[in-house]
Amino acid sequence: MKAAVNRIIPFSSVDGPGNRTAVFLQGCNINCKYCHNPETRKLCTGCGLCVDRCPQGALEKDGARVLFDPEKCVQCDTCIHVCPHDSSPRTLEMTPGEVYEKVKKQIPFIRGITVSGGECMLQPDFLEELFRLAAADGLTTLIDSNGTIPFSAYPSLLEVTDGVMLDIKAFHASDHVRITDVSNEIVLENAVYLAKRSKLYEVRAVIVPDLYDAEESIRRMGNFLAPYLSVNEFRVKLIAYRPMGVREAYSHYAVPDQPYLHRLEDILKACGFHDIIII
Repeated sequence: MKAAVNRIIPFSSVDGPGNRTAVFLQGCNINCKYCHNPETRKLCTGCGLCVDRCPQGALEKDGARVLFDPEKCVQCDTCIHVCPHDSSPRTLEMTPGEVYEKVKKQIPFIRGITVSGGECMLQPDFLEELFRLAAADGLTTLIDSNGTIPFSAYPSLLEVTDGVMLDIKAFHASDHVRITDVSNEIVLENAVYLAKRSKLYEVRAVIVPDLYDAEESIRRMGNFLAPYLSVNEFRVKLIAYRPMGVREAYSHYAVPDQPYLHRLEDILKACGFHDIIII
C-alpha cells in the first residue's frame, strides 16, 4: 500500500495541538478557487516541462516519469510554478511504514501527527495503517479534511483517529459550489457525525467576502453546530483569504480586514462558541 506524499513537515505548531509532524498527501477531489497549495491537487503527468527549468538539475525525464533527486533540490519551487497541471514532480510514493519511519525521528519532541493534503481521505486505508503505527507509540492522530468523503463509511479509521480538522467552506450549498465546484451536503453530515462522537476537533472557514456572504454563512454555521458543543467543545478557526500561493486566476479577491473578522467572531460568540481563532 503506497500513497503519493507531497511533503512531510517534521515540526508544525499550526496543524493541531502541540508540536506535530504534518504529512501532506498528493491529490484532491475539489477545486477551491482560493486554494493556497494548488501544487497538491493532482498527480504528476510526467510531461517533463519542469525538467529543463530546474536550476539545480534535480529533475530528470525517464520515459513517462519525472525523477526527483532530493539531494540536489534547494526548494526554490520553480518546478511547481511552471507546472501547468497543479502538481509537483517532488512527490514520493511511500508506504505507511516508510512515512512513519520519518515521523519516528521526531519522537519525543512531538505530541502527534496530522495528515493533510490535497485530500487525505481519498486514501483512508493508508491513513488507518499509518495511524495504527503512530498510536502504538502514544502519538495522537489528526485528519485535516475538506469533508467531502463520508467518515461514517470508515469506522475502523475513526477508531484510531483522535480528531478531525474539518473545512466548512460555506454553509449554503450554492456558495459551496461557487467556491469548490461541489456541494456540501456530505460536509455538513460529516460535521454532525463527528461532533456527536467527539471526533470534531476544529471547524475552519476561509473568509472570502468577494465569493460569498461570509456573515450569513458563519451565522448559519454557528447555529447549526452550536447544539453539539454540549457533547464536546470544539474550536472554530476563521482564516482570512490571502493571495499568497493562490493560482493567478483567483488571486484578485480582497483580503478581509480585522474588524470584519472580529464581527464574524462576535457572531460565533453569540451562538455559544468560546474557542475561536482568527488567522
